[in-house]
Order: sequence, then C-alpha cells, then structure tokens
Amino acid sequence: MDHSLQARYGLKRVINASGRMSILGVSAPTDSVMEAMKQGGQQYVEIADLVDKSGEYIAHLLGSEGAVVVNSASSGIALSVASMVTGGDPRLSLRLHQEPILKNEIIMLKGHNVQYGAPVETMVFLGGGRVVEVGYANEGRQEHIEQAIGEYTAAILYVKSHHAVQKNMISVEEAWEVAQRRGVPLIVDAAAEEDLSKYVHYSDLAIYSGSKAIEGPTSGIVAGKKKYTEWLKVQLHGIGRSMKVGKETTFGLLQALEEYQNKTDNSEREKQALEALQVLAEIPGVSVRIVQDEAGRAIYRGRIQVDSNVAGMDAKDVNDQLREGEIAVYTRDYGVKQGYFDIDPRPLQGDDLQVIITRIQEIVGGERK
Repeated sequence: MDHSLQARYGLKRVINASGRMSILGVSAPTDSVMEAMKQGGQQYVEIADLVDKSGEYIAHLLGSEGAVVVNSASSGIALSVASMVTGGDPRLSLRLHQEPILKNEIIMLKGHNVQYGAPVETMVFLGGGRVVEVGYANEGRQEHIEQAIGEYTAAILYVKSHHAVQKNMISVEEAWEVAQRRGVPLIVDAAAEEDLSKYVHYSDLAIYSGSKAIEGPTSGIVAGKKKYTEWLKVQLHGIGRSMKVGKETTFGLLQALEEYQNKTDNSEREKQALEALQVLAEIPGVSVRIVQDEAGRAIYRGRIQVDSNVAGMDAKDVNDQLREGEIAVYTRDYGVKQGYFDIDPRPLQGDDLQVIITRIQEIVGGERK
C-alpha cells in the first residue's frame, strides 16, 4: 500500500483496528464510490433538484416515504430536532435561536444521553431543542417517557448505539408504541446500524451515518415520513446551510448505497482472520478471545486481555504504546480500564494485522526487531 500521500503532508501511517471511527476518517470507500465522487464532482447540477432526486432514490431503497442526504449523522440529529421544534415553519426555521419556541422539549432516556465524539445533547440544543432526560442510567422504561410528555413536548429521541446503556432499556419498538399512542414524533439515531430498512418502520425520522456501515463518503441520511423530511429540507436554508453536502458526496453516497444492497457478509471470514491473533496468547499475561459486538450486530472482534500482574504493564499502557508508535495503531479501547482492548477486523488492509501482532509482541513480549 502506498502511504506517500500521508508522508507528503507529514502524517503518520495509521492502522485502524477500532472500527468505523470518525477520529480516523470513519471508513475507506471503494474505487467505484470514489469514481462516482469524481464524476459527480466534476459536473454541475441543480442542487435543489439533487436534494429531491437523491432523497427519492434513497427513500425507495429504504422503504421510507422520504429521505434527505445530510453531511453527517450528527447534523442529522440537529436538523431533525430543528424540523420538529419549528414544525417546518420557514420564518421560525430562519430565526431559530433568535425567537423563543416554547414547544421545544425533546424527551430522551438518561442512558441514551451519550458522548460519541460530541454529546448527543449538544446536537439537540443546536437544533433548538431542550433535552428532558427521563429514566435512570441503568433503567429506561416506557412509562418514564410517557409520564414526561406534556404540552411542550416536540419529539422523543431514541439512540440506538453501542455507546448507549444496553441494560434494562426499552427497545426501539417499545419506544415507538409510546410515540404512536401519544401522537408524539419519534426520532431514532441509528448512526452505525447495519439494518437500514428496520428503523424507518419504528420512527418518524431515522438517522444513519453514510460512512459507517454503508462505507460511503462522510455523510448522513435522514429518512422517514414525508411530512417530516419536507420540514427538514426547510432547515437546509437555516442552520443546515452550515452543514451542507457537496454534490460529489451525494453521488458517492448513492453509489455506496447501491453497493451496500449487494454487500457480501464477510463476518465469518473476518472472524477466521482474527485467529491469527491467537499467537499473542503465548506471551505471559496475555489472553485472546473472539467476541461479538455489544449492540448485537454481526460484527466480531479479537479481544486482547492483559493481566498487569503477569505482563508487567496494563492494557492502557499497551494501547497507548500502540497508538503512539511510528505506525499509529488504533484499537477499540473502550475496555482498557477493565484490562482489555479489541481488534476490529473490518477496516484492516494489507499487512495491518501482522503489524499489530508484531507490535504487541514487541511491547509486551519484550521482543525487539
């Protein structure tokens, strides 16, 4: 693999073993997606027409009434909230944050108010909403949402994410029941989810990242009921102007979505590839096992457990040294305080896995080249 472009600007070679992480550029689109971006970027198009036509195309693929391409799942949250609090009123949309809107409460389970690189609540406030947290960090029930609904409720926001608390939380289907029963719109943030059609059936607006599971360019999709996607388009002339999507991005995303429909499931092959990590278990204090994704997706990762008493260093030390090396190796490091980190095989390219193994042997095994 040619790393001369990174070198040209003084950037390190990065091995991404952490998954679809924004801090590393999320994913690496295919040649055909990049080609669509090149062709789309080198021609002119009426952007308003592209917004409508790309939305219709995506809505057809996802089985929703409408859809809008946005520049990220984050802006998808802000724009969805803005749509709900303004009710699509053009004047209120243009004067968002300048005029008080009373009906601006966004109900959210406490266990869903997560920090994913930015806090969910920051995006809600950006969209003119006010977060009303309900339930507890370890429990979110239907009645917690229901009891908080009042005259100032604009919408309910449900966050489907591995970042969110999984324990004792109602499902998206249960949240949808409450929303329908009480006639309150439900927004579902399903940024990294792989089942694109599921969430449009249990929400009024569903938000997906275009660059995570779909592996398109940096982008997002908001799909759902036509009324609400039309309200969202009004925001594109307000706060959405600072989140606009380039034509090349839209064409790249459409191509990636087409390819995503026929994507082969590589999870078994990836699981097999991770077996190469077992050699690390020969190092005293290191154990290796294969684990499935927390949010139940068909994603398998290699978990490297480090016993600091035996290895002479803890998981955090190993992880820090991997990241700070000449080649920066980023693992999925949510568990370092519990003594482990995970290797996500999906973004690995070329000899990445072998470099990771060698680096861990050098760091923990004391082997030197």
